Amino acid sequence: MGLIVGLTGSMGSGKTTAAGLFKELGARIIDADAICRELVLPHQPAWEDIVRGFGKTILKEDHTIDRAKLAGIVFNDKNQKGLLENILHPKVIEEEMRLCAQIFESDPQSIIVIDAALLIESGNYEKVDKVIVVTCDRESLIRRAMERSSLTREEAGLRIQSQMPQEEKVKKADYVLPNDGTRENLQTGVEKIYTELKLST
Repeated sequence: MGLIVGLTGSMGSGKTTAAGLFKELGARIIDADAICRELVLPHQPAWEDIVRGFGKTILKEDHTIDRAKLAGIVFNDKNQKGLLENILHPKVIEEEMRLCAQIFESDPQSIIVIDAALLIESGNYEKVDKVIVVTCDRESLIRRAMERSSLTREEAGLRIQSQMPQEEKVKKADYVLPNDGTRENLQTGVEKIYTELKLST
């Protein structure tokens, strides 16, 4: 039987880069953020719940959700963040499990890696076989978050601060994957973990 592996890390940790490296080795990747983007398309169930919860001011002219505006609301208000997560998490997890079942049906020995920033916060870590947490020093987290999302240093710091601390995530990890060095260092770490995962299938 195959494995479902949850891959997570703070914003800017490099977990998506790590997911790409696992894919190169043969893992099947499920991208929680991509699922999320699908679920919030106009008139999808999550879209309707979000508009009901946050109002039509978060919509662009074409009725798509203004992700930057919504992020600005939820990152500054824990209650609003909780509201959004309560809408999205169950729907995202349900779709992830549906995709896992589909993959196992065609290839029962698959190693499936779910790339999910909120794997632990959503409770989804309890549904996977193994948890990998990508870690990184705070300065690198901020720098990468600024580069990736065109945020100011202050904005990046606030978003990282609003997330579960790395040390809390690590408590739930079966594997810790440090990403403080080069891409080659990260690749070596990924290869080591993937070898162990293959041995346990």
